[in-house]
Amino acid sequence: MEMDNSNLPILVVEDNPIDLELTLRAFSRKKLTNPIQIARDGEEALKFVEKWEQGEPTPVVILLDLNMPKVNGLEVLEKIKSHPEFKTIPVVILTTSSESNDLQRAYQLGANSYIVKPVDFEKFLEVAEVIELYWRVINKPA
Repeated sequence: MEMDNSNLPILVVEDNPIDLELTLRAFSRKKLTNPIQIARDGEEALKFVEKWEQGEPTPVVILLDLNMPKVNGLEVLEKIKSHPEFKTIPVVILTTSSESNDLQRAYQLGANSYIVKPVDFEKFLEVAEVIELYWRVINKPA
């Protein structure tokens, strides 16, 4: 039986308002029906972990920026991937950083994918399409 993930939220952790807007526009253009949750820094992202512990639905996927104020994306990733219940939530790093240290560290901590953000909107749409295709069609959740 196919599992319908369209009612599960997608958590977007992004501090840059322009990148956030691009992501939301790309999802809208792709007619994604998932509710979108937004955390504007790492601290807000970690508050979602507390909400999940209290029974709120966990996201079908987390799109996580690395360079953020308060708590950076790698710390957020480490917290989620070291949690016994939430470590299976797929996390896609979506960042401007193409630093090999960030890339290696993200995968060591359990990132499922690492995508360097394109600046151009059409390229960004392609990335959103690939993310949607992968997480909704190809990937089989735990």
